[in-house]
Formats: sequence, C-alpha cells, structure tokens
Amino acid sequence: MAAALALRGLYRARPTLCRPLTELHWPPRRGHRLTPADDELYQRTSISLLQRESPNVMYIDSYNIRGFTVNGNRVHGPCALLPHSVVQWNVGSHQDITEESLSLFWMLEPPIEIIVVGTGDRTERLPPEVLRGMRQRGIAVEVQDTPNACATFNFLCHEGRATGAALIPPPGGAAHTSLAQAAE
Repeated sequence: MAAALALRGLYRARPTLCRPLTELHWPPRRGHRLTPADDELYQRTSISLLQRESPNVMYIDSYNIRGFTVNGNRVHGPCALLPHSVVQWNVGSHQDITEESLSLFWMLEPPIEIIVVGTGDRTERLPPEVLRGMRQRGIAVEVQDTPNACATFNFLCHEGRATGAALIPPPGGAAHTSLAQAAE
C-alpha cells in the first residue's frame, strides 16, 4: 500500500506531457497547405439577384397595396402581365376571376405555358371550372398569394418560359415591399 501511495505521488509530481489543444504553441499540421486562392475565406463571392440578361423580359420589381412596379414602371391596381406587355385587369378580388377574365391569356400567339395568379395576401381557391377550362386549352395555372406569385413569375421569366401573371395587389401588409429585399 505504501508503494502505491509513493507511485501515485511520483505520477502527480511528473510534468504533464499532454496539454489541451488550446495551449499548443505551434499550429496543427495539415496534410496540405491552403493558399489564399484555395481558401473560401479569401475569395469574394458576388451574388446578383435576377440579373437582367435580356432587356425585353418582364420582371416585377416591387408591390404594395396600390399596385406593382414592373420593369421600373408603376402599375396601379390589379394587372395582367403578358410576355411583352402589361394591361389593367378588371377584377376586384379572387371571387371575380372567371374563365372570361383569363381569356386574354389563351388568345395569345405564341401560347402561354403557365399563368401565375396572385390572389392578394392569402392563397384563395379558384372555381374548378376555371381551372378545368385553362387546362383544356393547354395552359397550367398556379394560384398563390401575391408575394409568392410575384417571385414565381420572376423565376419563370428568368428561366425563359412563356409565362403570364394575373395579379391582385395585397390589401394589407407592408406599405412597400421590394422583391430584392424580400429575397434577403
């Protein structure tokens, strides 16, 4: 027993060879060396949101309770965005959306692939006969709340798809919302 106590005392008196990693005086060795060009910390990253590669493509810049800003131009009230033009859309709410109110989209040549419908601050259901009529004409309809519909329209246009949008401004919410700020 006395021998065990003596060995324990010697073990405690011995200087420690294992130090925590935080107390190391030399940097840890790696299998390879990183140069500033290899390390992500030294590289600059640039992000461009919806860079306009084509000047004739429609983009929704912002929206508010009064209307939309499309390619820098203000549009008041509900609007229909076609591949190369913007028109006023004569609806007051999602309840006014009929096959007749969407007829301008199926009369276009070349035909539109998809229509993004923004129904205000909430996603609302459209009547099944309206959706069925558009489907029979070969046009897909995506119904969303207006903020998401604006973003979806921009994304589809950026992809180069033949896209239309039927948008109702959201009645409440922020006074002015830029889609670039919403993406951040």
